[in-house]
Amino acid sequence: MARRWGDKVWAAGWALLALACAPTTSVKAEAGEAAVRRFFAALPSRDCAVLEPMLATGGGARPCEDTVRELREHGLMLEEVLEAKVDGRDPNAVLVRARMSSDGAVRREPYLLRVEQQAGSWRLRL
Repeated sequence: MARRWGDKVWAAGWALLALACAPTTSVKAEAGEAAVRRFFAALPSRDCAVLEPMLATGGGARPCEDTVRELREHGLMLEEVLEAKVDGRDPNAVLVRARMSSDGAVRREPYLLRVEQQAGSWRLRL
């Protein structure tokens, strides 16, 4: 009986240690949400020296200048973050549901934005 109790305590201790060492999903979700907020707060500047490090690279990503030009042409602005959660298919990606406006009109349906962890930071994939 004592041995079984000790085994359970030992296993529980390892499980807690593993949880403590790995970033929690809420920390990742918060980081993804913060990345979206930072990008759209900086977007009016149109400064790719600031914006480019916030954008995901690879996988067919367009140059920063093209992305910024298109977003600005449509007057796309972040109105509200509705939800952020870790992508169930990729633990290094966060899906952010956000209410956006286009040319001053708030869109009824929320956008789904993907944020990926790349090179030690969270970057928005557009």
